Amino acid sequence: MPDFLDILSSRVVVCDGGIGTLLYEKGVFINQSFDELNLKDPSLVQEVHHEYAEAGADVLETNTFGANRLKLGLHGLESKVREINRAGVRNARAVAGTELLVAGSIGPLGEVPRFTGGLAPSEMEELFREQAEAQAEEGVDLFVIETFASLDEMEAALRAVRAVSNLPVVAQMTFGDDGLTLGGSSPDEVVVRLRMHAPDVLGANCTIGPKPMLDVITRLAAVHEGRLSAQPNAGLPESVDGRLIYMASAEYLAKYAKRFVQAGVALVGGCCGTRPEHIRAMKHAVTPFTPRRSHVVAFPEARTRRKPVEPVPRAEKSRLAALLAAGEEFVTSVELTPPTGFDLARLREGVRQVEAAGVHCVNVPEYARVNPRLPPIAIARLLRPEFAVEPIVHYCCRDRNLTGMQSDLLEAEAFGIRNVLVITGDPPKLGDYPKPTAVFDLDSIGLVKVAARLNQGLDAAGGRLAPPTGIHIGVGANPGSLNMELELRRFRDKVAAGAEFVMTQPVFDADLLERFLGRAEDLEIPVLVGILPLHSYRNAEFLHNEVPGMTIPEPVRERMRRAPGAEAAREEGVRIAREVLAQVRGFRGVRGAYIMPPFGRYDLALQVLNGRG
Repeated sequence: MPDFLDILSSRVVVCDGGIGTLLYEKGVFINQSFDELNLKDPSLVQEVHHEYAEAGADVLETNTFGANRLKLGLHGLESKVREINRAGVRNARAVAGTELLVAGSIGPLGEVPRFTGGLAPSEMEELFREQAEAQAEEGVDLFVIETFASLDEMEAALRAVRAVSNLPVVAQMTFGDDGLTLGGSSPDEVVVRLRMHAPDVLGANCTIGPKPMLDVITRLAAVHEGRLSAQPNAGLPESVDGRLIYMASAEYLAKYAKRFVQAGVALVGGCCGTRPEHIRAMKHAVTPFTPRRSHVVAFPEARTRRKPVEPVPRAEKSRLAALLAAGEEFVTSVELTPPTGFDLARLREGVRQVEAAGVHCVNVPEYARVNPRLPPIAIARLLRPEFAVEPIVHYCCRDRNLTGMQSDLLEAEAFGIRNVLVITGDPPKLGDYPKPTAVFDLDSIGLVKVAARLNQGLDAAGGRLAPPTGIHIGVGANPGSLNMELELRRFRDKVAAGAEFVMTQPVFDADLLERFLGRAEDLEIPVLVGILPLHSYRNAEFLHNEVPGMTIPEPVRERMRRAPGAEAAREEGVRIAREVLAQVRGFRGVRGAYIMPPFGRYDLALQVLNGRG
């Protein structure tokens, strides 16, 4: 069996192209698990490997790019991680024999880990280790860790692979047209961060075509003394008869393959859209060359990363931000109940009530139910021209991808809606649609990071925005969480990511809140306490047992149970809410409260605030 590193020292090595591209062309739909084909249709996978081998590839990558527990779990295959990875190696080896090399392909875990810190480094490492162990056991010749946007995730993958094997490792980040990773890292930052992990080959793959990738490779070569790799897409895809077709010709990729080698690349290949004819042309183009190294120079800081602009001062973002910054007035807000259609007449009447009572803000929530409702930003836009009371819009990560979230936040900024409560959101439920879907590109921690970058004049990929947004970033916290350690860790992560105020889940036990705030006393962030006047005993039981994150102590539920009649129950619910509000007003960090009246009963909210009922 040839040795990968020995070959690299003497000639340019050619990797294969887009396995997924050929599988897609052969009729495999993109909503299927391509990795499962290693078990379900091994002959099809081997057919793809054979086409690339015939084209002259020296290295065949296993069909295991997404064969980690998280991605396989989306298809109900999380129990087959080891089985699928080992089958992927066997399929590649069946074609490679003893003449070609088999590289174990390991891709990223998915969008959430890239941005959020929702998985601890040790958790990410364990997921990558599981995949790498299976591939090593089945006998790969090297590993290719590819298409990573997050340096944190790449470091976890490198640690995992190094822990189970001494085989060579190719580490490939993915960059955008601006020359930065999706996480905002420049090529020189990639080199500095990954140097301590000593990948045998460092490079770039996917996302961009040959020309912008050459720019990235040139910058990597200027600061990296080791071997380099480049595996671009075949340009940008276009839709032809409902299918995505990559338009770059084989001759075009061959021309850039020579340029990659001249820039110092030792391993070339292709990613999305690259077919056997592309690999054949690239092989022919680079065969006469041997890898060369460029002189290493240092890029000045100003050329390697975009610097944030001067942000909008917190107190100038909104009236709520100014009140919380001053800390002289107890802030009040009342939560609205959005209608199921688009008629806001009843909602407007409720806003008139709370504004006349001197309430500072109104909360516009987002519902997990799938019955169609106007989104909070739209409601806030409709209310703003009529009312002075300021909206706080709840923004849920559940239903948008990363690009959509950034666009929505820019829309809110454009209409002067700056108070945004960022929440992860619960899965859709209890609606009239039988199979509602959810999108979770990010969780709340990740979206706070994105919003904070927008406030610095940068989008998630590091692109410049001018002027910066002035989003007043709020987050949620649950003092009654059953997993308090996790809740506190996530609370700290949200503050570290850029949160500027926090709104709690409804509090029915002041002591519970005091203990929670005591454990987070080092966090200097204003707290708005959630207060919910219960409507009935049945209401209390439902909230306690069926609403995620809601905990109502047994003594409180017993008080509601003993109330003689509906009106008495409502009065008791208001009384309990007033008692809790009076207790928490003096707690450290508490700067206000927001009242969540049941069923749109804004009069009950005002009774809580005014001490009547």
